[in-house]
Amino acid sequence: MPLRFGLVGLPNAGKTTLFNALTAAGAPVANYPFTTIDRHVGAAPIPSPGLEAVAKAVKPGRVTFASLEVVDIAGLVAGASRGEGLGNQFLGHIREVDAVLHVLRCFDDPAVSHVAGTVDPARDAAVVDTELGLADLEALRRRRERIAPHLKSGERAYREEAAALDRLAAIVDRGQMLRSAPLGPEERRVAADLALLTAKPVLFVANVADAAPPPQDPHLLAAAAVARSAGAPLVVIAARLEAEILELDPAERAEFATGLGLGERGSDRLLAAARALLGLITFFTANESEARAWIIPRATRAPAAAGRVHSDMERGFIAAEVVAVPDLARAGSIAGARERGWLRLEGRDYEVQDGDLVYFRFNV
Repeated sequence: MPLRFGLVGLPNAGKTTLFNALTAAGAPVANYPFTTIDRHVGAAPIPSPGLEAVAKAVKPGRVTFASLEVVDIAGLVAGASRGEGLGNQFLGHIREVDAVLHVLRCFDDPAVSHVAGTVDPARDAAVVDTELGLADLEALRRRRERIAPHLKSGERAYREEAAALDRLAAIVDRGQMLRSAPLGPEERRVAADLALLTAKPVLFVANVADAAPPPQDPHLLAAAAVARSAGAPLVVIAARLEAEILELDPAERAEFATGLGLGERGSDRLLAAARALLGLITFFTANESEARAWIIPRATRAPAAAGRVHSDMERGFIAAEVVAVPDLARAGSIAGARERGWLRLEGRDYEVQDGDLVYFRFNV
């Protein structure tokens, strides 16, 4: 299953514009709340500098980047947990993602209305967090009611689950996000089983109007304070400008971006931060047909990494031939890396490293 990030925030925060900047999907954008009713889903290619070195050494027919799945979800408003706006639909969709990209509007534009009338990233973030917390409390309450009849049996599993539900509810009720709370194994299991919203990892996105906003911009400072208080990363991006760049011919994009002072694309920085948020690394496979990047959790062992490519590879795993991409680049080719002893054989216990090029030996 692909890893999914959900874009959340108030209406007109720029979620769909950011979605287009990440995926080039061309989803409709308009100046009124709830332009997004049905969710948009797209693939955002993850920048992989090592893939270019692999392609240069192997000379494949095509190059394929790893990607994250991005889900653009209807804007959330106060009262969403009670069904206001498109709340129930929003909350159902967000439960399906692995992590949250919380988009904060950090631009003033009289042509783009704000549901609260003014731009205030701290207030907007609090609205979203409150609704997520209220939704989690309702999910915990419903689960507690469902297991209540079983508690009379005295069965240990139900007693432990009830205690975990009560502890989780107490944390959320005092306004704390579960992702920042010290949870025990049973609490973590229950939070995962219920797909609790406040337990999901979060990355804040400050959506600004200009490529290089002034460091003392009050909206940007407020967004930074929100992220700092949450203990979460913050990425600043001019989503509208980046979405417009993707509409240009590929040959013109770099020149246009340089003229705007964008430098490294904010969407690339955002995807790199999203990758880091979930503790992901990138490894590569290559042959004459294709050089490809894959993402896996850090500390993944070689057989499981092989399974990411194909289930038969994991089932029949024998060994992995591995070379670090910087060594491959210095050698200039697989043959050169082998001659220098840089292409080594690893077994089942090997933890694939970020930037490894791997050839899996398997037999089914």
